[in-house]
Amino acid sequence: MSDFPGTLRTWRKARRLSQLDLAGEADVSARHISFLESGRSQPSRDMIARLSDALTLPLDARNQLLTHAGFAARYPSRAWDDADMAPIRAAVDHMLKAHAPYPALAVDRLWTVIDMNRPAALLFGALGLAPGGSLLDLMMSDDAAPLIENWPDVAHHACQRLRTESAAQGGVPALDRVADHLGAVTGRTQKPTGPVIPTIFNTGGMRLSVFATIAQLGTPEDVALDDLKVELYFPADAESDAALRAMAADPG
Repeated sequence: MSDFPGTLRTWRKARRLSQLDLAGEADVSARHISFLESGRSQPSRDMIARLSDALTLPLDARNQLLTHAGFAARYPSRAWDDADMAPIRAAVDHMLKAHAPYPALAVDRLWTVIDMNRPAALLFGALGLAPGGSLLDLMMSDDAAPLIENWPDVAHHACQRLRTESAAQGGVPALDRVADHLGAVTGRTQKPTGPVIPTIFNTGGMRLSVFATIAQLGTPEDVALDDLKVELYFPADAESDAALRAMAADPG
Protein backbone atom coordinates (compact mmCIF):
# COMPACT_ATOMS: atom_id res chain seq x y z
CA MET A 1 0.00 0.00 0.00
CA SER A 2 1.27 3.47 -0.87
CA ASP A 3 0.36 6.86 0.52
CA PHE A 4 -3.40 7.12 0.07
CA PRO A 5 -3.77 9.95 2.62
CA GLY A 6 -1.10 12.01 0.88
CA THR A 7 -2.51 11.33 -2.57
CA LEU A 8 -6.01 12.33 -1.51
CA ARG A 9 -4.69 15.49 0.14
CA THR A 10 -2.67 16.41 -2.95
CA TRP A 11 -5.68 16.09 -5.24
CA ARG A 12 -7.93 17.98 -2.85
CA LYS A 13 -5.48 20.87 -2.78
CA ALA A 14 -5.03 20.70 -6.55
CA ARG A 15 -8.78 21.19 -6.88
CA ARG A 16 -8.58 24.05 -4.35
CA LEU A 17 -11.07 22.46 -1.98
CA SER A 18 -11.06 22.51 1.80
CA GLN A 19 -11.83 19.33 3.69
CA LEU A 20 -15.28 20.79 4.35
CA ASP A 21 -15.76 21.53 0.65
CA LEU A 22 -14.80 17.98 -0.33
CA ALA A 23 -17.02 16.54 2.36
CA GLY A 24 -19.96 18.45 0.96
CA GLU A 25 -19.25 17.33 -2.61
CA ALA A 26 -18.84 13.68 -1.58
CA ASP A 27 -21.76 13.76 0.88
CA VAL A 28 -19.67 12.62 3.86
CA SER A 29 -18.62 14.35 7.07
CA ALA A 30 -15.61 16.65 7.20
CA ARG A 31 -14.45 14.52 10.14
CA HIS A 32 -14.31 11.47 7.89
CA ILE A 33 -12.27 13.35 5.27
CA SER A 34 -9.90 14.41 8.03
CA PHE A 35 -9.55 10.82 9.20
CA LEU A 36 -8.89 9.59 5.65
CA GLU A 37 -6.18 12.21 5.13
CA SER A 38 -4.54 11.42 8.46
CA GLY A 39 -4.67 7.67 7.90
CA ARG A 40 -6.95 7.09 10.90
CA SER A 41 -9.64 5.67 8.59
CA GLN A 42 -9.25 3.38 5.58
CA PRO A 43 -11.44 4.01 2.52
CA SER A 44 -13.68 1.46 0.83
CA ARG A 45 -13.80 1.13 -2.94
CA ASP A 46 -17.17 2.87 -2.88
CA MET A 47 -15.76 5.77 -0.89
CA ILE A 48 -12.89 6.13 -3.34
CA ALA A 49 -15.38 6.25 -6.19
CA ARG A 50 -17.36 8.98 -4.42
CA LEU A 51 -14.23 11.00 -3.70
CA SER A 52 -13.04 10.56 -7.29
CA ASP A 53 -16.34 11.86 -8.61
CA ALA A 54 -16.29 14.78 -6.19
CA LEU A 55 -12.74 15.66 -7.27
CA THR A 56 -13.53 15.08 -10.99
CA LEU A 57 -10.44 12.92 -11.29
CA PRO A 58 -9.13 11.51 -14.57
CA LEU A 59 -9.19 7.74 -14.84
CA ASP A 60 -5.49 7.21 -14.17
CA ALA A 61 -5.78 9.24 -10.94
CA ARG A 62 -8.77 7.11 -9.89
CA ASN A 63 -6.60 4.04 -10.43
CA GLN A 64 -3.88 5.67 -8.36
CA LEU A 65 -6.22 6.26 -5.42
CA LEU A 66 -7.39 2.66 -5.60
CA THR A 67 -3.91 1.14 -5.71
CA HIS A 68 -2.64 3.46 -3.00
CA ALA A 69 -5.46 2.20 -0.79
CA GLY A 70 -4.53 -1.41 -1.50
CA PHE A 71 -7.17 -2.18 -4.14
CA ALA A 72 -6.74 -3.34 -7.72
CA ALA A 73 -6.98 -0.68 -10.41
CA ARG A 74 -10.37 -0.48 -12.05
CA TYR A 75 -9.59 1.15 -15.40
CA PRO A 76 -7.40 -0.62 -17.98
CA SER A 77 -5.10 1.12 -20.43
CA ARG A 78 -5.35 -0.78 -23.68
CA ALA A 79 -3.02 -0.46 -26.62
CA TRP A 80 -4.44 1.38 -29.63
CA ASP A 81 -4.28 -1.81 -31.70
CA ASP A 82 -6.02 -3.93 -29.06
CA ALA A 83 -9.01 -5.88 -30.40
CA ASP A 84 -11.34 -4.22 -27.90
CA MET A 85 -10.41 -0.84 -29.34
CA ALA A 86 -11.62 -1.74 -32.85
CA PRO A 87 -14.91 0.23 -32.57
CA ILE A 88 -13.00 3.28 -31.30
CA ARG A 89 -10.43 3.04 -34.08
CA ALA A 90 -13.24 2.73 -36.63
CA ALA A 91 -15.03 5.78 -35.21
CA VAL A 92 -11.85 7.89 -35.21
CA ASP A 93 -10.97 6.72 -38.72
CA HIS A 94 -14.46 7.65 -39.90
CA MET A 95 -14.22 11.13 -38.38
CA LEU A 96 -10.81 11.76 -39.90
CA LYS A 97 -11.72 10.57 -43.39
CA ALA A 98 -15.16 12.20 -43.40
CA HIS A 99 -13.60 15.55 -42.52
CA ALA A 100 -11.64 15.73 -45.77
CA PRO A 101 -10.90 17.97 -47.61
CA TYR A 102 -10.14 19.65 -44.30
CA PRO A 103 -7.31 18.50 -42.00
CA ALA A 104 -8.05 16.32 -38.96
CA LEU A 105 -5.89 14.42 -36.50
CA ALA A 106 -6.21 12.38 -33.33
CA VAL A 107 -3.85 12.95 -30.39
CA ASP A 108 -3.36 11.35 -26.98
CA ARG A 109 -3.03 13.03 -23.56
CA LEU A 110 0.57 14.05 -24.29
CA TRP A 111 -0.28 15.41 -27.74
CA THR A 112 1.29 12.52 -29.62
CA VAL A 113 -0.36 12.05 -33.01
CA ILE A 114 -2.20 8.74 -33.18
CA ASP A 115 -3.60 9.21 -36.68
CA MET A 116 -4.34 11.90 -39.23
CA ASN A 117 -6.16 12.21 -42.54
CA ARG A 118 -4.47 12.97 -45.85
CA PRO A 119 -5.13 16.76 -45.75
CA ALA A 120 -3.54 16.90 -42.29
CA ALA A 121 -0.57 14.89 -43.52
CA LEU A 122 -0.10 17.38 -46.36
CA LEU A 123 -0.48 20.42 -44.12
CA PHE A 124 1.52 19.26 -41.11
CA GLY A 125 4.06 17.44 -43.24
CA ALA A 126 5.61 20.85 -43.90
CA LEU A 127 6.29 20.96 -40.16
CA GLY A 128 7.74 17.45 -40.11
CA LEU A 129 4.76 16.02 -38.23
CA ALA A 130 3.45 12.50 -38.92
CA PRO A 131 1.65 9.77 -36.93
CA GLY A 132 3.78 8.93 -33.92
CA GLY A 133 5.17 12.45 -33.84
CA SER A 134 4.68 14.87 -30.96
CA LEU A 135 2.97 18.23 -31.18
CA LEU A 136 4.72 19.09 -27.92
CA ASP A 137 8.12 18.50 -29.51
CA LEU A 138 7.05 20.59 -32.50
CA MET A 139 6.04 23.51 -30.29
CA MET A 140 9.36 23.31 -28.45
CA SER A 141 11.35 23.27 -31.69
CA ASP A 142 12.37 26.12 -33.97
CA ASP A 143 10.29 24.74 -36.85
CA ALA A 144 6.81 26.07 -36.02
CA ALA A 145 7.42 29.80 -35.58
CA PRO A 146 8.77 30.54 -39.10
CA LEU A 147 5.84 28.75 -40.77
CA ILE A 148 3.01 30.12 -38.61
CA GLU A 149 2.40 33.77 -39.41
CA ASN A 150 0.73 34.61 -36.11
CA TRP A 151 2.88 32.38 -33.93
CA PRO A 152 2.82 34.64 -30.81
CA ASP A 153 -0.98 34.51 -30.71
CA VAL A 154 -1.11 30.77 -31.42
CA ALA A 155 1.58 30.13 -28.79
CA HIS A 156 -0.37 32.10 -26.18
CA HIS A 157 -3.56 30.11 -26.67
CA ALA A 158 -1.69 26.80 -26.84
CA CYS A 159 -0.01 27.74 -23.54
CA GLN A 160 -3.40 28.36 -21.89
CA ARG A 161 -4.77 25.06 -23.19
CA LEU A 162 -1.73 23.14 -21.94
CA ARG A 163 -2.00 24.69 -18.49
CA THR A 164 -5.70 23.82 -18.31
CA GLU A 165 -5.11 20.22 -19.36
CA SER A 166 -2.21 19.84 -16.93
CA ALA A 167 -4.24 21.23 -14.03
CA ALA A 168 -7.13 18.88 -14.81
CA GLN A 169 -4.72 15.95 -14.59
CA GLY A 170 -3.12 17.11 -11.36
CA GLY A 171 0.01 18.50 -13.00
CA VAL A 172 1.80 16.94 -15.96
CA PRO A 173 5.48 17.96 -16.21
CA ALA A 174 5.62 17.40 -19.98
CA LEU A 175 2.68 19.76 -20.52
CA ASP A 176 3.93 22.30 -17.98
CA ARG A 177 7.38 22.43 -19.59
CA VAL A 178 5.97 23.29 -23.01
CA ALA A 179 3.48 25.74 -21.50
CA ASP A 180 6.35 27.58 -19.82
CA HIS A 181 8.20 27.70 -23.16
CA LEU A 182 5.18 29.05 -25.03
CA GLY A 183 4.38 31.49 -22.25
CA ALA A 184 7.73 33.19 -22.89
CA VAL A 185 6.89 33.93 -26.54
CA THR A 186 6.45 37.67 -27.07
CA GLY A 187 4.73 39.76 -29.73
CA ARG A 188 1.06 38.96 -29.21
CA THR A 189 -1.46 40.97 -31.22
CA GLN A 190 -3.29 43.41 -28.98
CA LYS A 191 -5.80 44.71 -31.52
CA PRO A 192 -9.37 43.33 -31.59
CA THR A 193 -9.73 40.09 -33.51
CA GLY A 194 -12.55 37.95 -34.89
CA PRO A 195 -14.55 35.33 -33.00
CA VAL A 196 -11.59 32.92 -32.90
CA ILE A 197 -7.82 33.13 -33.24
CA PRO A 198 -6.95 31.11 -36.36
CA THR A 199 -3.64 29.45 -37.01
CA ILE A 200 -2.21 31.04 -40.15
CA PHE A 201 0.19 28.76 -42.01
CA ASN A 202 2.44 30.44 -44.52
CA THR A 203 4.49 27.82 -46.28
CA GLY A 204 5.48 26.88 -49.80
CA GLY A 205 3.94 30.04 -51.19
CA MET A 206 0.54 29.09 -49.72
CA ARG A 207 -1.27 30.94 -46.94
CA LEU A 208 -3.84 28.95 -44.98
CA SER A 209 -5.92 30.29 -42.11
CA VAL A 210 -7.63 27.56 -40.06
CA PHE A 211 -9.29 27.09 -36.67
CA ALA A 212 -9.97 23.88 -34.78
CA THR A 213 -12.75 22.14 -32.90
CA ILE A 214 -11.96 19.34 -30.45
CA ALA A 215 -13.99 16.15 -30.00
CA GLN A 216 -13.59 13.70 -27.11
CA LEU A 217 -15.28 10.47 -26.09
CA GLY A 218 -18.24 11.08 -23.82
CA THR A 219 -18.03 7.93 -21.68
CA PRO A 220 -14.44 6.64 -21.54
CA GLU A 221 -13.72 3.64 -19.33
CA ASP A 222 -10.12 3.20 -20.50
CA VAL A 223 -7.18 5.34 -19.43
CA ALA A 224 -5.89 5.52 -23.00
CA LEU A 225 -9.19 7.02 -24.15
CA ASP A 226 -9.74 9.40 -21.25
CA ASP A 227 -7.84 12.20 -22.96
CA LEU A 228 -8.03 11.08 -26.59
CA LYS A 229 -8.84 14.13 -28.69
CA VAL A 230 -9.84 14.43 -32.34
CA GLU A 231 -8.97 17.85 -33.69
CA LEU A 232 -10.97 18.95 -36.72
CA TYR A 233 -9.62 21.95 -38.61
CA PHE A 234 -11.81 24.28 -40.65
CA PRO A 235 -10.93 27.13 -43.04
CA ALA A 236 -11.23 30.58 -41.52
CA ASP A 237 -11.82 32.31 -44.86
CA ALA A 238 -12.88 31.58 -48.43
CA GLU A 239 -9.33 31.65 -49.77
CA SER A 240 -8.20 29.00 -47.29
CA ASP A 241 -11.26 26.89 -48.10
CA ALA A 242 -10.39 26.92 -51.79
CA ALA A 243 -6.72 26.19 -51.11
CA LEU A 244 -7.52 23.23 -48.84
CA ARG A 245 -9.92 21.77 -51.40
CA ALA A 246 -7.36 22.16 -54.17
CA MET A 247 -4.63 20.61 -52.03
CA ALA A 248 -6.80 17.62 -51.12
CA ALA A 249 -7.84 17.10 -54.75
CA ASP A 250 -4.25 17.04 -56.02
CA PRO A 251 -3.37 13.35 -56.54
CA GLY A 252 0.30 14.17 -56.08
